[in-house]
Amino acid sequence: QVQLVESGGGLVQPGGSLGLSCAASGSIFSFKRMDWYRQAPGKERELVAGFTSGGSTNYADSVKGRFTISRDNAKNTVSLQMNSLKLEDTAVYYCHAMDWRFANYWGQGTQVTVSS
Repeated sequence: QVQLVESGGGLVQPGGSLGLSCAASGSIFSFKRMDWYRQAPGKERELVAGFTSGGSTNYADSVKGRFTISRDNAKNTVSLQMNSLKLEDTAVYYCHAMDWRFANYWGQGTQVTVSS
């Protein structure tokens, strides 16, 4: 059973930085892609940043230039570094993975709150 465990959420002031990490129970090479999604209260879950197994990345327009997704193959982790945080970045952030059979896996979510 695949498990994704997020860590690193918390409270930060506008303009601050926060890093999230997602630890997978197996090799991240077993996944076709890994992503970070977020869901704010009353809104739909949206893709924030993603990583394909080939190494290409994509970002939501709202976070380009501020967020960076990265991975550590040896530790089977995917991280999201968030800089210049805004109030509208407040959400529950979820780690997502899709394997080569197109099965989807989700972490439990971690709360990020941007507030002064």
